[in-house]
Amino acid sequence: MSNDHYYGGQQYDPYANGPQDPAEVTQTWEGQTWDTQYQPAVSYEQVRAARSAQTPLPQEAYPQQPYEGQGYDGQGYEQQAYTSQGGTAGYYAEPVAEPVAAVPEPLVPGAEPVAAVAEPVPAPPAAVAHEGPAYSSPTTSGNTRVTDAQRARAEGRSPIIDPGMRPAALTAVLGLLLAGGASLGTYGLLVPLVLLQGLTAAGWFRLNGMWPARQGIALAFLGGLVADAALLAAGREHAAAAILGTLGVWVLLCLVLQLRSHADPDERMYGLMATIASAALTVVATGHLGAAPDAVVVGGTAVAAAVLARALPLPGPVSAVAALLAAAGAGIAAGGFTDLGTSGALLGLGAGVCALIGLRVAAYDYPSRFVHMTAGVALPLTAAAPAVYLLGRALA
Repeated sequence: MSNDHYYGGQQYDPYANGPQDPAEVTQTWEGQTWDTQYQPAVSYEQVRAARSAQTPLPQEAYPQQPYEGQGYDGQGYEQQAYTSQGGTAGYYAEPVAEPVAAVPEPLVPGAEPVAAVAEPVPAPPAAVAHEGPAYSSPTTSGNTRVTDAQRARAEGRSPIIDPGMRPAALTAVLGLLLAGGASLGTYGLLVPLVLLQGLTAAGWFRLNGMWPARQGIALAFLGGLVADAALLAAGREHAAAAILGTLGVWVLLCLVLQLRSHADPDERMYGLMATIASAALTVVATGHLGAAPDAVVVGGTAVAAAVLARALPLPGPVSAVAALLAAAGAGIAAGGFTDLGTSGALLGLGAGVCALIGLRVAAYDYPSRFVHMTAGVALPLTAAAPAVYLLGRALA
């Protein structure tokens, strides 16, 4: 077998000048290779001129193809497989030439090239407008539709969005459940009260834009349960001490837990204030359990009437006045079935004022439907708890 090598079509003897150091021998490949540069397109005029003159096209008109499977010595080589540590087999990929412009099909002598006619692109169908729900989803993840809050901000409308009739109906049902439970006894009142405290804890965090806040909601709800247990253990005569004592302990507990948080200082302070406020409202709702049963009956009925009257489609001041009158009238009607009598009008009026304040808070800053179905339902009754407790003791 000859030791001669061919480079660029010429015979080359590596030992013509005597033996050399193998470390100094550098082999180079001067054979033809592929061209990865841009290849010019061939026009119709060049094709027709070349055929009429029977002359070959210029060299640059032909796409350069790589030598497939040839090394420097002209011998073929095979693809080598390797296996990675993960057990995935692969192959060394061969270089691929750059795409070049395709040569058009031969034309009939004398025929003119036909220009390509672009097909019309169909216009996209127009979006069909449809009416969505009254409120948007509480989260915007995966929801491309503009929310009611974003639309209200863009249009410059008021940030106050009242809960509406459906939350008002739920509030009325819950208020009547409180009134009916109070007439049954302490433990009959405990079931709707626990439901009210859960809605208060969840709704306050969502009203502040914090969701999901499972730990904060659980902490606030647990504070309400502890206040209920402390009041049941101490009795109604020590209801104020049980409520205030639980509130003080829970504020201290919230401070300790927030100090252990690794969040940013601003976010930590914001979470601390939301947790303390939610826990305070949940504990304050225990006032229904500490009030006299007759006061709870009158207060729950008055709040139910007030929120229903406030949800009617009336002008703002007229709606507020109608709600207060409805609360006072419901207080008189409920007082007739209890020992309060006509003094139930004052208690109903006080509970109605607190209920309107709770509704106003639940309607602030572009709330969502979730806020209305939690805070919008619970805050009127929760805010009325101090009035029911204090006025019930004063009028008894």
